[in-house]
Amino acid sequence: MSKKDKGGKSLRNIRTIQSAMIAGYALIVIIAITVVTQFAVRKTDEVLKNKVISLTSSLGVQMKLNMQSYLSRMETIATLAFGEEEAYTYDAADENNDEYEAINKEKVITDKLFSLCIMENFVDYGIVYSNNRTVGKISNATLTHFGDRIFDDLSSMISSPRRNDGWATGYDGDFKRVYYVKRVHERAVLVISFYAHELDSVFDNPEALSDMDISLVNQDYNILYSKNGGEVGAPLSQDIRSRIEGQSSAAVMDNDYLVSVNSCGDWYVVCSIPTKIILEEKNDMKRYIYMTGILAAVAAAFVGLYLSIILTKPVKKLVASLDDKARLDMLTGMLNKLTFEEYAKNSFERSVDNEYRALVILDIDDFKSINDTLGHAVGDKVLKNVGSILKNIFSEDDYLGRIGGDEFCIQVNTRADTLPEFMEHLENKCRELCASFHKIYADDARSMKVSVSVGAAVYPEHGRDFAALYNACDKALYISKKAGKDTYNFYNESMEGGEEQ
Repeated sequence: MSKKDKGGKSLRNIRTIQSAMIAGYALIVIIAITVVTQFAVRKTDEVLKNKVISLTSSLGVQMKLNMQSYLSRMETIATLAFGEEEAYTYDAADENNDEYEAINKEKVITDKLFSLCIMENFVDYGIVYSNNRTVGKISNATLTHFGDRIFDDLSSMISSPRRNDGWATGYDGDFKRVYYVKRVHERAVLVISFYAHELDSVFDNPEALSDMDISLVNQDYNILYSKNGGEVGAPLSQDIRSRIEGQSSAAVMDNDYLVSVNSCGDWYVVCSIPTKIILEEKNDMKRYIYMTGILAAVAAAFVGLYLSIILTKPVKKLVASLDDKARLDMLTGMLNKLTFEEYAKNSFERSVDNEYRALVILDIDDFKSINDTLGHAVGDKVLKNVGSILKNIFSEDDYLGRIGGDEFCIQVNTRADTLPEFMEHLENKCRELCASFHKIYADDARSMKVSVSVGAAVYPEHGRDFAALYNACDKALYISKKAGKDTYNFYNESMEGGEEQ
C-alpha cells in the first residue's frame, strides 16, 4: 500500500472518528434536551394545573359571594314591605273584617308593594292570605299555576323556621321562576318571584374562562340556572356530579374536567370546563417545545428557557384577567370595596405620626332618584363619570375605591411637611371635587343635575386606623347631607354624640 493510500485511509479514519464524535455529541445533546424538555414540560404542567385549580376555585367562591349578595338584596327588598304597619297586621282572612275598611287597608298595602316592586324585575311581589286572597302584584300566571293551593304551597317553601322564610324553585317542575317566601303572620305570607335568567348578572365569568359552564343546582343536583347551555330543570351531568357529589367546597381537575363546587345555602354553585379547552394553548405550545428543542441543539438550554417563558404566557394572561376582576370594580375601573379596605388598612398600619394622610367619603346626592326616574343605564353612566372625575382630581399615589352602590372612598397620600399644608391641600381637593359636578347633568336633556356630598377625616388627628377614620368621615358626610348636600365637611369633635347617618 502506498503512502498516499495509507494517508487517505488514515484521513478517512480520522474523519470517521470525527463523525462518530460529532454523532455522539449530537446524541448526548439530543438526549439532554429531551430530558430537560420533558422535565420542564411536566413541571410547567404541574404548576399550571395548580394555578388553574386555584384560580377556578377563587372564581367559584366569587360566584358564591355574588349569589349570596343577590339573594340578600332580594331579602332586604322583601323586608322593606314591612315598613307599612298594615302590611304585617292586616289579615284578609279574618271574617270579622269591615268590608269598607278592608278595601282601604288593602289599597294602602298594594300601593306600598307596587312602589317597591319597581326596584327589580319582579314577576310577583305581594301577600297571599290563608283564604287565598292576595294583595300587591300577583300575576295571573302564578294564580293559575298554584290554583287553590297557593297559600299552602307557598307556605311549604319556608325552609328556615328561625327566620320564617325560604327560597325555592322548580315548583311543579317549573324551574324558570325563583321564589322567595317570608311569613307575615300565621295566616299570611309575602312572596317575591323573578325569572331565573335575571341571575345572568350574578354569574358573570371572565373572558379568559368564557367557555366555563356555571350552574346553580339544588341538593338533588337538578339545574336551577345555567350560564352556558345546561338545561334548566334537568339533572346535572353525571360526569360533573360524580366529581363533586357530597362536597360543599372543592375544586377537582383531572384529564377530562376541571370542576369546582361551593355551597350557597340550600343550593350549590358548580363551575365546570373540559380540561382540553382550558389547557389547549398549553398543549399546542408543548408540541412546539419538542420540535424546536431537537432543531436547536447548540442553543438547547437557552431555547428551553425561552420556551418555558412562552409557555407560561397563557397562565399570566389568566392570572391578570381574574386578578383584575377580583380587585377592581368593573363599572368604574376603581378598586372594589374589599381591595380598597385592604390597601387602606395596610397603609394606615404602616404610617407614622409625621405622615399625614386622609380618608374622604363621597356620596352621590339623590342617586336613587336618578335610577328611578331615568333608569339604571343612566345611573351606571353617572357612576362611570364619577370614576373619571376622581381619577382626574386625585394623584396616582392616592387610593380610589367604590365601596357601595353610589358611595366612593379616597385615601389621600400626598406628601406634606406640616399639617396646615396638608389640610390646605385636602380642602382644595374637596372644593375641586364638589365644583367638578356643578355643570354635570345625568342626561342629555339636562333634566336632573348631579351633585355630591363629601366627608373627610385626617390621620392621625381624627383616628389611627381605617375603622376610626371611616367612622369620622361618615359623621362629616352626614353633616354635609344635613347642610343641604352639594358640599363638604371635615370631621371635628363637635360631631360626636349627634345623629348618625
